Amino acid sequence: MLSTGLVVMAPLGSLAQIPLTKAAARPVSPQALIKVHAYTEGGVAVFPVRDITRNPHVMQRYACDACDWAPRLERADWRTTPLFQREYAKEINAAARRYQLDPALVRAVIHAESSFNAGARSPKGARGLMQLMPATARALGVRRPHDPRENIDGGARYLAEMLARFRNDVSLAAAAYNAGPQAVQAYAGVPPYDETRAYVQRVRVLLYRYRRAAQLDWQG
Repeated sequence: MLSTGLVVMAPLGSLAQIPLTKAAARPVSPQALIKVHAYTEGGVAVFPVRDITRNPHVMQRYACDACDWAPRLERADWRTTPLFQREYAKEINAAARRYQLDPALVRAVIHAESSFNAGARSPKGARGLMQLMPATARALGVRRPHDPRENIDGGARYLAEMLARFRNDVSLAAAAYNAGPQAVQAYAGVPPYDETRAYVQRVRVLLYRYRRAAQLDWQG
């Protein structure tokens, strides 16, 4: 906890952003610089410099909740780790069509989040293939977060919203998926968190590989 005695919100999950208060969700002007005030257990507290005692916004400390329960992901070489090219194809393709996404991107995010473990549950409560926190799952209409179809549909919908919000920039959408859209807006780009930058790189590497694999399959 912070030494200042401030009350800080619980850490966020990779996808599940705890709804901010109306005041905390206000756009941050370029003049109101964002400062990492202090580390908390499982996250960092981020405040506008001019308003350090109000509306703390806690960002997760780790690249993905899946890494907490699956340390092997931290050791993975994303350029060579085996791909999941056939798993949940029906669910991924259906969600990709519904939200006009590249199936390879959905597959890359699932791989980055849970390594295709439908039963994944992080210590922070993120669940399923796309690691949805309970509040986010409810907001997306996902009643059974460990159900692959519901989880993929909800996660794909959120991913599509982030792409629309950030003009189809995959790096910014991935950063928002990991750290929250408010952080991306505040920094006008990928937030300077090592874990978020690593997550963005991970998704981009996996996206390239899944696109390449799909192309090779198409060519026969």
